Amino acid sequence: MPEPEPFTASVNPEWERLENLAAEAAGVASSLLKPKTRAQLQISAKSSRTDLVTDMDLACEAAIVEFLGDHRPDDGVMGEEGSGRDGTSGVRWIIDPIDGTVNFVYGHPGYGVSVAAEADGQVVAGAVIDPVLDETFTAHKGGGARRNGHAIRVRPDGEPAMALVATGFSYQHERRRRQTEVLGELLPLIGDIRRVGGAAVDLCSVACGRVDAFFEVGLNPWDYAAGTLICAEAGAVVQDLYGGPPNSDFVFAAAPSVADTLLKLLQNADADRI
Repeated sequence: MPEPEPFTASVNPEWERLENLAAEAAGVASSLLKPKTRAQLQISAKSSRTDLVTDMDLACEAAIVEFLGDHRPDDGVMGEEGSGRDGTSGVRWIIDPIDGTVNFVYGHPGYGVSVAAEADGQVVAGAVIDPVLDETFTAHKGGGARRNGHAIRVRPDGEPAMALVATGFSYQHERRRRQTEVLGELLPLIGDIRRVGGAAVDLCSVACGRVDAFFEVGLNPWDYAAGTLICAEAGAVVQDLYGGPPNSDFVFAAAPSVADTLLKLLQNADADRI
């Protein structure tokens, strides 16, 4: 497996500017989340009874879109809650206004705001804010990854047999059943599993060394666009199950010290058939 790209200074000032703008846009939404209580929320379901959306998801997405429109009116937008517009600049923003809405509704940590910038089909900048821990993770392609402005790297010396692996579960009940079967095969061979509930926050946990790896199936681009870039820039191996780019079928991110072994374990467990 090729070594991750080394930590380098910015190679594109425009991508660095997009990183800063992504952080500002995510901050606009994050500031709306802190004072809101569960009793005030208007909650409904989307794809299943456990796939929740609130009025705050919609308000946060609208605030991000308005902010980006004020600063870059020619860019495109794709948001989880339906915001979409074509742009003429070659840049498109991929937005998850609250990644981990169920956690937010319950007042449980593990939710965040994710904003990524895609240039000509390639994610080049992104930010994820965890408002509970007051942490802002950012990166731009070729420029390294940061938490609250300080450089971060993946855990350098993990052991597969002791690996702490984060994952998530589908909203679809049959897929959940299959996921538990895969975990049953994986768990005796690693250190432990963590299920936090927000893919963007989980990916940032890989990037800063809180966990050794993350995998999940069935994510959408807004769930992983910013987080996978931040992981890659922090030195993680980021791919699908068989070496392609991360995608909605499979997202895998891990410190290089555990990546090969974990990938083989997941392949042996037929994790791609979840």
